[in-house]
Amino acid sequence: MVTRIIVGLALGPAFLAALFFLPPLALAILVALIAAAASFELLRATKVAHHNGMYIFTALAAAAIPLGHGLGYSSWTARGVALLLMAVLFFLAIRLYGTAGEIKFEHVMVCLFGGIVIPLFLSALIQLKRFNNGQFYVLLPVICAFTTDIGAYFAGVFLGKHRGVTQVSPNKSLEGYIGGILSGCLFMLVYGLLLAYFEPIEVRLPVMALYGLLGSAITELGDLSFSLVKRQYGVKDYGSLLPGHGGMLDRFDSTTFAAPMLLLLVEVLPAF
Repeated sequence: MVTRIIVGLALGPAFLAALFFLPPLALAILVALIAAAASFELLRATKVAHHNGMYIFTALAAAAIPLGHGLGYSSWTARGVALLLMAVLFFLAIRLYGTAGEIKFEHVMVCLFGGIVIPLFLSALIQLKRFNNGQFYVLLPVICAFTTDIGAYFAGVFLGKHRGVTQVSPNKSLEGYIGGILSGCLFMLVYGLLLAYFEPIEVRLPVMALYGLLGSAITELGDLSFSLVKRQYGVKDYGSLLPGHGGMLDRFDSTTFAAPMLLLLVEVLPAF
């Protein structure tokens, strides 16, 4: 846990620099790198047929979608990349059908999920940046993911009694899940109070609490969802790129769910 926190704190300055001090495109590049690494890790973990083209084109598609959002061509890029990736994957599958390197349909679906769905969801971070005071909105899913994770861990360690709520993570307790959600709500309110105090921003605290409630709930669902994939394919971590965290997808699994949820909430019910 200590290593996990240290690595998280080391990555923090890079993210904050891209968010507050570098040109807007820097955030898109950072998200593109995260999405490309996450898609590669997903294909490797799910034992997709090891055809180089599938890995390369999926990673390129995953990187292109956030970059398209950063350059202002989000809709066009997403449609174009999705069509191109699907065409390439099925071309390879048709070409290799009946051979020793045959590509199964489920492998194509995993590539489409890793190359399109994950980067589209992570691109919500880039879209949040476009709102007024967008740099503070971008931090919403980050805070949700981090504080829910920490809150669930400590609540589970000190209060956890009812374990085995789900066999996906049998060691996690009901108290841990509840503690994670409450922690997310609490720290979202603290974040709102800090914004109101240090920035000339009028913050609607009840809305911030709603952000924390729904954001933390979807964060825990995201964590369990990607854990389900790992359990089904018999892997402990998606990779080893980030010591204490595993792979890029291990670190950003919950953010993949939280970012689009917070984007939707901000669009419907802005807090500031």
